Amino acid sequence: MLRIGTRNSPLALAQAHSMRDILAQTWPELAAPEAITIVPFVTEGDRSPQSLAEIGGKGLFTIEIENALATGRIDLAVHSMKDLPTRLPDGLVMDAVPKREDPRDLLVLGPKLRHLCDGRTAAQVIAALPSGCKIGSAALRRKAQLLHRRPDLEVVLFRGNVATRLRKLESGVADATLLALAGINRLGLAEQLAAMAVVLEPEIMLPAVAQGALALEYRQDHPQLPHWLAAINHPDTQHAVIAERAMLEILDGSCRTPIASYAEILPKGHLRLRGLLAEPDGSKLWQNEAEIFLGFSYEGWVNIGAMGSFSTQIQAASLGQMVGKNILQMMQQT
Repeated sequence: MLRIGTRNSPLALAQAHSMRDILAQTWPELAAPEAITIVPFVTEGDRSPQSLAEIGGKGLFTIEIENALATGRIDLAVHSMKDLPTRLPDGLVMDAVPKREDPRDLLVLGPKLRHLCDGRTAAQVIAALPSGCKIGSAALRRKAQLLHRRPDLEVVLFRGNVATRLRKLESGVADATLLALAGINRLGLAEQLAAMAVVLEPEIMLPAVAQGALALEYRQDHPQLPHWLAAINHPDTQHAVIAERAMLEILDGSCRTPIASYAEILPKGHLRLRGLLAEPDGSKLWQNEAEIFLGFSYEGWVNIGAMGSFSTQIQAASLGQMVGKNILQMMQQT
């Protein structure tokens, strides 16, 4: 039996069940109904009503689950990768990365502002928001980027799962809120929200590091998981998140620091990374962008195997480190 641990939230459970289904479809020995079980956890991040910046930054959604991994109570942890610190505990590994969901953010408008979703672009909707209106968010990254564009808006703390945030929006606690499109898609809510929301392209709001990607973490001594997980690795996503997380480590990011990053594989085998560091109030942004050639065409992934190659992973990490160092240098010069 394979025991999968995850947070006890609707989104986290949906993610874990999707991984269970993929593994069961890929490996006959995991196809039986009793072969895989889901073990939910309530984490410190779930219990606290405070913002993550106030209660301790990254790791608050993963520590209990990682402890269960280390002590053998579960075999595999499924996390939202953006919640996972850049350094894993000794004895735990994360190598295979499944295909990323849409990494962009979504601006969802409350009842009083939904008339703005009348064919306007996302930039036009943001420009049309009334001065002083309240935007609900718990993410410093979103707050900083939004206030950089519109310093006259008010960003109020919005915690809770997606359903809770949408209920708060309907009741008027805020006039609009920002959500990860990946979570909306995984919960099957995209169609429901289509008439009241606009998608924010990375040029308008750069995503969180590894937003939309899942982390599959396990003990390095597990006999079967490296083999099972290699078959569901998505090299494009793997190299993108390696670059993003390498940048994050250089910037020493936490939930107290507004940091954003997005890497993507371009045609003909180039990997481009965009990174951002901001003051929490959005008064200053430091941005950098770079790209590298990974050494083969886009179609070349099939020739180097499902896990890519160690050399291309090193290249991706080096790109992230370079962008992170560039941003630090820019910040130090101002």
